[in-house]
Amino acid sequence: MSVLLVPRRSRKSLRVRLPAITWLALIVAVVLVLIALLAPLLAPHDPAATSVLNALQPASGAHPLGTDSSGRDLLSRLIYGSRTTLLGPLIVVGVSTVLGTALGILAAWRRGWVDAVIGRFFDLAFSFPAVLLALMFVAVLSPGLTTAALAVSVAYIPWLGRIIRASALREVNEPYVEALRIQGLRPLRICARHVVPNLAPLIIAQATTSIGFAIVDLAGISYLGLGVPDQTADWGKMVANGQGSIVRGHPQESLYAGIALVITVAAFIFLGDALTSDRDDDR
Repeated sequence: MSVLLVPRRSRKSLRVRLPAITWLALIVAVVLVLIALLAPLLAPHDPAATSVLNALQPASGAHPLGTDSSGRDLLSRLIYGSRTTLLGPLIVVGVSTVLGTALGILAAWRRGWVDAVIGRFFDLAFSFPAVLLALMFVAVLSPGLTTAALAVSVAYIPWLGRIIRASALREVNEPYVEALRIQGLRPLRICARHVVPNLAPLIIAQATTSIGFAIVDLAGISYLGLGVPDQTADWGKMVANGQGSIVRGHPQESLYAGIALVITVAAFIFLGDALTSDRDDDR
């Protein structure tokens, strides 16, 4: 008769106790997602439609936030810009979280030369700023949101990987892991079914915070002209395009896009901090 050993530690709950400011941040994030999903229904005009006769128009019934220097409706471009603002960071966080988690747990599990090699890769990736990596990727591939997002992902892998590795080192030394090894479970199964779920709160917290930082990095890359094409609505591109109109007394394009970026980044960073604090309280 065999005895099934149950892991000493249960999977941590993803309960989140949020203060009022973080609930507000959560509402902002949810609203932003809804705006991005419903952009075709919410936007009053085609965001790419130009009209020289309507250039730099003030706010009106037809254009609630006015128009840019090409006569494009600013409200429509802000609404559609939420799509690129979310899509790019989601690519960054998805790629960097999966690879960073895998490498961090692998380094913690195998130790030795594997840990050393992964550590050297992290050090090398840390030495390249996200914008520099974007320039390199663009030189090899072509400008675009996906190219920029993949470049920024490489820069985020070591940051997430080191955080996961530090926690995974403690996790793999827990008695329940040794008990599962004695039962003959394969390392991949132990990590996938027990180690990763116990690290899930940390992974989710870091991924949420990373979205905020990725929004800033990708907006900066778009500002430099390395992100989305000129005709595509993007908040970073709008800040850059609106600079020429500021000296003519029309700061609305850069102003509105800048405010949207600040609010969105603050919302995701607040959420990430709240999740991190909640995880620390549960220890």
